[in-house]
Amino acid sequence: MTFRIGEVAEQVGVTTRTIRYYEELGLLDRGDERAKGAHRHYTQADVDRLSELVRMKELLGLSLDELVTLAEAEQERAALRNQWHHENPSDAERIAIIDRALDVARRQLELVETRRRALEEFAGEIEQRIASLTRRRREL
Repeated sequence: MTFRIGEVAEQVGVTTRTIRYYEELGLLDRGDERAKGAHRHYTQADVDRLSELVRMKELLGLSLDELVTLAEAEQERAALRNQWHHENPSDAERIAIIDRALDVARRQLELVETRRRALEEFAGEIEQRIASLTRRRREL
């Protein structure tokens, strides 16, 4: 089953312009094999990928550059999984695959941790505001 861009936008909760922009950034397959002027058809895998990208962007408050970085890391991890399962690597090659996968996962974690620290800092500021307002209220 395939979907047209408007259907995908409605399912995921974004605009068609957002979908096209994500394609321009390389976050989604552009479907370059389609004939010029032909409608782009999206697979369920495309819908799932877009949903995950939107979820990561919203959940982590990522800029588009950060989202691209995170998505590229996910693609690299997928390529490593494919290499592991389909290329029958030797034990030494498997160790190299694991080492690369660890590097990718650490880069992803660093981005998430940076966002988490920023959120914790913001939460602390709000907690201080609440405490200050609570003190003021008690004084009255």
